[in-house]
Amino acid sequence: MQRLWSKFSPVFRRFLISYLIVLLIPQVAGYASYKASIEVAKSSSIENSLSSLNLGKEIIERHLVEVEAFTKQLAINQDLYRLIADPKPLDSNNVYGLGRMQRSLSMYSSTNDYLSNFFIYIRNYNAIITPNTVYYRPEHYYAENRLEGWTFEEWEEAVLKKPHLNELMPLKKYRREIRDSVFVETPAITFLQSIPLNSFNNPQAMIGVLIDEDHMGSLLQNIVDQYGGWALVADREGSLILSRGIDESEARRYIGAPAGENGEVSPTEDGRLLMSIRSDLNGWTYMAGIPEQALMTKADRIKQVTITFTLAALVIGLLIGLLLAYRHSAPIHSLLSVFREQNHASREKINNEYDFLAGNIAALIANNKLLESSLNDQLPLLRDAFIKRLLTGDFYTMRELEAASGQTGVPLRGERGRAGILKVSGYGSADSEEIIQELSVARLIVRQAFSRLDHDVLVTDWGSDQIAFVHPLGEEPIDDMNDHMEAALLELMDSVYRQHRLSITIGLGSPYDAWNDVADSFNEAQQALEYAIHTGAFGMIRFEDMMKATELYYYPIESEQRMLNMLKAGELEEASRLLDQLFSRNFEERELSYEMTQQFVMELRGTFLKLAEQKIFHDESLTDHIKHQITAVSTTDGVSQLRDRFGRLVHDICTDIRKKRKDMSAETVGEIIRYIHERYSDAELTLYRLAEHIGKPEKYISQLFKEHTGKNPSDYVELVRIGKAVELLQQNHLTIDEIAAQVGYNSAHSFRRAFKRVRGVSPSAFRQMAE
Repeated sequence: MQRLWSKFSPVFRRFLISYLIVLLIPQVAGYASYKASIEVAKSSSIENSLSSLNLGKEIIERHLVEVEAFTKQLAINQDLYRLIADPKPLDSNNVYGLGRMQRSLSMYSSTNDYLSNFFIYIRNYNAIITPNTVYYRPEHYYAENRLEGWTFEEWEEAVLKKPHLNELMPLKKYRREIRDSVFVETPAITFLQSIPLNSFNNPQAMIGVLIDEDHMGSLLQNIVDQYGGWALVADREGSLILSRGIDESEARRYIGAPAGENGEVSPTEDGRLLMSIRSDLNGWTYMAGIPEQALMTKADRIKQVTITFTLAALVIGLLIGLLLAYRHSAPIHSLLSVFREQNHASREKINNEYDFLAGNIAALIANNKLLESSLNDQLPLLRDAFIKRLLTGDFYTMRELEAASGQTGVPLRGERGRAGILKVSGYGSADSEEIIQELSVARLIVRQAFSRLDHDVLVTDWGSDQIAFVHPLGEEPIDDMNDHMEAALLELMDSVYRQHRLSITIGLGSPYDAWNDVADSFNEAQQALEYAIHTGAFGMIRFEDMMKATELYYYPIESEQRMLNMLKAGELEEASRLLDQLFSRNFEERELSYEMTQQFVMELRGTFLKLAEQKIFHDESLTDHIKHQITAVSTTDGVSQLRDRFGRLVHDICTDIRKKRKDMSAETVGEIIRYIHERYSDAELTLYRLAEHIGKPEKYISQLFKEHTGKNPSDYVELVRIGKAVELLQQNHLTIDEIAAQVGYNSAHSFRRAFKRVRGVSPSAFRQMAE
């Protein structure tokens, strides 16, 4: 062994020992990683299972939120609002109104499968509307959609007559018709919402959405399919919503067991891991039971991979160590063998390896120069290809554009410029060799003229009779540079015609401000040239001139809707700004014909007439005044007169809307203050109770009250209570605890803290000072 080892050079031996030491490190690391991988794999599987359960929870909650949003969307439906708000007409069934509402339901669509079956109950007509039909008696609807274990009277009392606020009924089977006279029983939960929204005591209608269990359960099926476990969902009262992979009786046993922490994982007696997640949205509990052995499958696989990898690394590492040691000990021999394979004349013995390497490297350098010369011969083709890519927008980043420019030697001067396309006129289709040759000569003449015009202009052939070009502009004012460029192009056209009798038509695009925008400018130039060919025009055609010749008025449907919304909200500044924008777009940026001007004015008049028909004004007599102002607008008026007339309309409408909103807000705030003074002694007098009394959302009540009084409702309640407490303390008949109870505090401690916060002293100290 020693004799064999001595045959290797000292350098080779040192390299090999170093590599063997390095090779032992991954063996130790492999054992440590194997021990850690078992725990990591188990933790990862548990986290994935929790993630799957949590993902199902989030999707179900998102769909439920979409159901809630759907009910709110229906609550503001104008047809529905008329049915529940207007007095009941002589037609007790109101066939037309209910039918129109039913037809409007068919327009609602959603990708949420939870909305496949819903109904609206209209108390005013005692009728139920679905997307498919109208039931003029609730009994008829219930006969086709019966809930298991409920009579019609029970269903009517619990669903139709009671108010509901985002209420979810537990899982029940209901019967529904899947086709003519064929009924099936499907488990479902029912989402109920009374309308108008926040109508706590006297709802006028009710929306019910029947959500099939299968639609919700499919989101948890992955746990059953992947791990062979089970999953279930229960509401906050412990009622079973849905289950997968588990019997109902066993599911109820797990629901009834003591609940752990949210997200906790605990083992069960049957070798499963029990996972539980509680929803912050509705208090539902999502549970899953997964066999522990199923989770260890990934750990076992990692164990096999780790052992295999360790053994393979040992063998491969030893081989690599031998190879690297040999390689680093004989680099010169490797280079020599490569050159010998390439040079058959050098098979004989080499006396000086360095001279041999020097000679071969010199030959490589010479060959490289020859290759460089060949590439230079191809440079014009590369430049032409670069310009074509620039014109077609193939460069997506400035870095890519600059790299291609450097490779092809095409300089990019400045940032601004203008693209164009030139057509040699007077030739028909290039269907003969003679015409093709003539066009080639004509293109060559024009390209030479361009080179004399400006060396920085990028020029390339674009078809048999067209030449595309990019003309950079300097840093002087853009108008001056445009004029200078156009004058030079006109001079080029005149020179080519006088010297060679070639007629040229040029299309020019708009100026660009960055090299990445050259393609847009060139596209506009092509459109201008096509327009010139279509109209038979000659000379130079700008894209801006083409647009002016084909100008249409600007008033998209989005702008009309924004105008209507701003006027309804009384936003005078925004509505005036939008009106200024419309007049600028149509009369400053465009040159509208008389017919287009008439159409624009008529469209704008129509927008204001739509608003006048909706009866939204505080003063009813203003409706006739507004309509009179609209009819006074004439299409023959000047632009400034039209702007003044429409501006007065905007001002009058927004002023009236603001007055209406202010009056209504003052009445609401006054009612809140009266209610607080009447009920300040009630310890349950909260913002929620105020909103329930007024019939408005809590956030709206809070903002409105603070805008008018400068205080939050809760702070005002505290001031009223402390003010009454001051009177009782001065009378000196009641104890501190009795006064706290009379002014609406649950404890004397909270009363003392509130009193000191408002008055700066404690109640007892205030009483002593008063005495």
